[in-house]
Amino acid sequence: MKKKLIIIPAYNEAASIVQTVTEIKKEAPEFDYVVINDCSTDQTLAICRQHGFDVIDLPINLGIGGAVQTGYLYAYRHHYDLAVQVDGDGQHNPAFLAAMAQEFENDSVNMVIGSRFITNEGFQSSFARRIGIRYFTWLIRLLTSQTITDATSGLRMVDRSLIERFAHTYPDDYPEPETVVDSLLNGYKVKEIPVVMNERQGGVSSISLSKSIYYMIKVSLAILFVRVRGKE
Repeated sequence: MKKKLIIIPAYNEAASIVQTVTEIKKEAPEFDYVVINDCSTDQTLAICRQHGFDVIDLPINLGIGGAVQTGYLYAYRHHYDLAVQVDGDGQHNPAFLAAMAQEFENDSVNMVIGSRFITNEGFQSSFARRIGIRYFTWLIRLLTSQTITDATSGLRMVDRSLIERFAHTYPDDYPEPETVVDSLLNGYKVKEIPVVMNERQGGVSSISLSKSIYYMIKVSLAILFVRVRGKE
């Protein structure tokens, strides 16, 4: 049986972290989990310790990329076969994790992405973000000739080879589209399956409307750099 880890990046998720971990224990009991507390300024760490959750407390705020990479480093050092990101805000539904893990048994894949845009069920994100997602679908198809419908989805499961890769190199912020392109260009097989996502249960999104243009420009440049750099 494969050894599987859920990485839960959490920054100021006091309102939702208990429900998130409770749902994980209920829906995905075959997975281990670790909360990566990214130097929260609210009661996230205290709540995790009060409930006896497995938690790594970062001494400084690293942002989403650094928090998730900490989880991949933990997975690599503890010899996990599969690792999946489940955000601490309650958006990602752990009921789909078993189906995602099954894809590694059915097919020779390296990454499985939970996409909300295959069947278009559940929470579809904000209008501004949906525009950005469609743009990244177009850009990734242009650069890799492959279609990824939900490149910004954080609900991604990877195998041991990508755990090792991400443990050693991972973008600082907005990492999802960039790492998808990097994986595809370096010969890793990426597959999407349909999932249903929830509206966030608490906290504030790291991507506000005012950051959308910056986000699209920055990630586009990063993706183009990955394409120019080519295989590693």
